[in-house]
Amino acid sequence: MPLAVYVLGLAIFAQGTSELMLAGLLPELARDLGVSIPAAGLLISAFAAGMLLGAPILAVLTLRWSRRTALLAFLAVFAVTHVVGALTPGYGVLVATRVVGAFVYAGFWAVAAVTAVGLAGPQARAKAMSIVAGGLTIATIVGLPAGTVIGQHLGWRAAFWAVAGLSTIAMLGVIATIPGVHADTDSTPELRRELRAMVDPELWLAYATTALSTGAILVVFAYLSPLLTDSTGLSAAWVPVVLALYGVGALAGITVGGRTADARPFATLRIGLTGLIGAFAVLAVWAGTAWIAVPAIVAFGAFGFANNPAVNSRVFAVAGSAPTLAAAGNISAFNVGITAGPWLGGLAIDAGAGYPSVAWIGAVLGVLALGTVLMASRRTIEAREPQRV
Repeated sequence: MPLAVYVLGLAIFAQGTSELMLAGLLPELARDLGVSIPAAGLLISAFAAGMLLGAPILAVLTLRWSRRTALLAFLAVFAVTHVVGALTPGYGVLVATRVVGAFVYAGFWAVAAVTAVGLAGPQARAKAMSIVAGGLTIATIVGLPAGTVIGQHLGWRAAFWAVAGLSTIAMLGVIATIPGVHADTDSTPELRRELRAMVDPELWLAYATTALSTGAILVVFAYLSPLLTDSTGLSAAWVPVVLALYGVGALAGITVGGRTADARPFATLRIGLTGLIGAFAVLAVWAGTAWIAVPAIVAFGAFGFANNPAVNSRVFAVAGSAPTLAAAGNISAFNVGITAGPWLGGLAIDAGAGYPSVAWIGAVLGVLALGTVLMASRRTIEAREPQRV
């Protein structure tokens, strides 16, 4: 695998750490800025909103740029937003930096995905995507707790400076490893060709799989901490341990999925989603039994992230020679799931259904995602069958 693919994974790790770390810094942020914790929590929502819009808009605006130029521009803006965020005394400016930072982070994701797949070749695109997306998985395991520790001991602004530093290092890696020009004229994206690819029903079926599978994961992940303490009965001190185990499962899953999805994408998705549904069902029924609930959470991390390389590579398989805007649409689909999953879980909890109910919602979303996979698999088989006269 080209070194540049690992550099892109490092860049996603840096930016993904920023995406995740605020969850552990809300009390410090609220106290320092003089706002309530719910108001500080809106910084997370602002980031999600920026990502939802950023990928397709920036994919179009930078379509004719070289990929290295686009990646460097996105990283530079991301680093600057964190410098400004670290220096600002005001809540409003910090909200603005989160929106702008997420906006370019989404653009980076879209261009990085196309770049990684292009460098790895069609036979290894899922493996390449598992490395790039693995940066976010490692951010969950390492970046989130490290950012929290830095913020708690040195102040939340220090965590922002650390992200700016990591982003700068990633920029140097991009300069050293990513080609500065398009390889040839035919590889230069064209907006008309990209838009034609976007009307393919197969592509929107792939987006549905992405959004539903991501929503299934996030509806449970968003409420894991209160589920563990209120339903499972673990002390708060055990929550980071369980989250770390979940992260280990996720890393194992994305590694295995990256190795199988290129040769057997639909089989990878079927197994991953079936395992995810099973893990959610076990968690929903035995949430009050720690020795069953914790392994179910680890399994949910493993099966959930095993799908990631396949849902990414599926988009590239459908888009063919017009991948840039299609990849951007997939980033937006991820963020639809990231936004909708916790919202659905919140509705159930507010209605008094209890924290285990989020696992049932995750199982239902998983079944719907599996349905889209079966539909796509059937359409692909039918398309390959010789036409009968």
